[in-house]
Amino acid sequence: MNTEKVTARRLTAEETAGLDLQDSVFVPAGTDGVPLDCYAPAFLTKPGKNFEGGAFTVRTEFGEEIHVLPDNVEEGGIWVADKAGEEIEVLQSAGVLLNLALFVPGGSKESLESLYSAARDAFGAGIVQRWSEEVVAVPDVKVDLYEEPARGRKNANGQNRDRRALDIYPTRVRFLEPSEGWKFVVEPHKEIVDETPTI
Repeated sequence: MNTEKVTARRLTAEETAGLDLQDSVFVPAGTDGVPLDCYAPAFLTKPGKNFEGGAFTVRTEFGEEIHVLPDNVEEGGIWVADKAGEEIEVLQSAGVLLNLALFVPGGSKESLESLYSAARDAFGAGIVQRWSEEVVAVPDVKVDLYEEPARGRKNANGQNRDRRALDIYPTRVRFLEPSEGWKFVVEPHKEIVDETPTI
């Protein structure tokens, strides 16, 4: 297990509530439900002030989402880097799992093999490993994507709506997230006709 010593201090629930999404913290590390005797770098899943009851949800840089009660002495708590603190062991990264949604026009076998070859050429044969592969056909139809408030009365004339993306494949919507408090509305693509009079 590759770890690095970091000087940090443990936060209270009140201090954690003052953190934002970009504030890096350390939480007890684990993998597939197996606890490890060290900590993992992590970030809150939403601003600390938006949590209630002294419980917080964090996502580690290894992709695991865990719930933490900072004031519970029986748990590992939430820590932040502090030169005046104490040393903790922080788990290091061995590399990254690139879960890439890549659209390949035509999707021929030769095109896919060219991608894999390019990755091997960039990092060296045997270094980049294909752990899984899922090839899904993308329907040849285009849609327009809008956002509207998740709550409230629907506006029939569409004035309370923001345009997010036009003329895209519907499969792409799976990999987008609406703004906080808004929801997606997908409609068949319509060409925009410019009716501005010309001189």
